[in-house]
Order: sequence, then C-alpha cells, then structure tokens
Amino acid sequence: MTESIAPKSDQLNADDLMAGPVTVTISEVKRGSAEQPVDVVLVEYPGRAYRPSKSMRRVMVTAWGKEAGAYAGHQLTLFRNAKITFGRDEVGGIEIAALSHIDKPLTVALTATRGKRKNFTVKVLAAPVQDVVRDWNAEIDATTTTAALTALYAEMRATPGAYTDELQAAFGDRGAALKVTAAPEQAEGATA
Repeated sequence: MTESIAPKSDQLNADDLMAGPVTVTISEVKRGSAEQPVDVVLVEYPGRAYRPSKSMRRVMVTAWGKEAGAYAGHQLTLFRNAKITFGRDEVGGIEIAALSHIDKPLTVALTATRGKRKNFTVKVLAAPVQDVVRDWNAEIDATTTTAALTALYAEMRATPGAYTDELQAAFGDRGAALKVTAAPEQAEGATA
C-alpha cells in the first residue's frame, strides 16, 4: 500500500512518511537549488533526494561536521512532524529522529520562531541498518548478458563502500567474457 500512496516527486516528502519513520543511508550530498540548497541522495530512494530544512542541516553539521563529503554511508531515521508550520498553516515536514556515527544523544538549540529557540534532540542510531553483505563476485559471475552486468555495475557504484579496484577488474573481466561468448552465437545466427 505504501508504494501506491507515494507522491510523484524528485524529493522525499513528509507524506512519504505517513506510514511511520524510515531509516535511510546517505550515498552522497550534492548542491541543490537556491530554494533547496542541499540534496541528500539516499540509497533507499533512488532519484528522490532528501532536502533537509535549515534546522535539520544544522543538526547534521553539529553531529557530523561541515564536510558533507564525509556523510556517505551515514544513516539517519526520518519522521513526519505534522506540527511543522509554513506561515500560520500546519503543513507537516520531515525531521531527524536518530543519527548514526554519534556516541550519545545530541541536543541542538534551534530557532523555533523569530527570537525564540527550542532544544531539539536526536537519538543515537545504535544499530544502524545494514544491508545483507553482498557477494558481488558471485553476482558478477552469474550475469549472462552485458545488460545485466551493466545494471549490476550501476548498483555496485550506488552502494556506499562497495567499490574496490578488484571488483572493477572483475566487472571488466566478466564483460570481456560475455562479449567473447556472444560473438560465436552472433556468427551462428548470421546467414551466408
């Protein structure tokens, strides 16, 4: 059901979290637009960035430092706060409930309204969600077409920490082997 109610958008929205909090993994942080200056690219939501509010960016910088390039592989639990306002209207928004790579709960004084600050606390993501360790070499060997190999390569490159020179070489070797086995089949199918 959750897939059927997901909004069509290039960003993660508060409505995506109506079913409850989600724990996500950062693959990279990129510069966004003037209105939304930061795109946090998430492994679990390909093509849809998390665009944190200024307050949530302040939480991330306080927790993890100002070098966003180091955020790859970090995880955060996001939730929908229905009380977030825009002007006088409660429109809802996304806030961070927990972070990986911190030792203890973190409290940051954030601007609540003009001239007023409010403490905001994030919990420790004590047991970060881990993907099942993939046997990339076995998956490479199991590919039977160059299209499948190309798709697998794209998955590997999008998985934080997966890329190694050895895997790069294994992809190259398998690609060459697939081309060699495809050549005789093409020759048999050709008419004289």
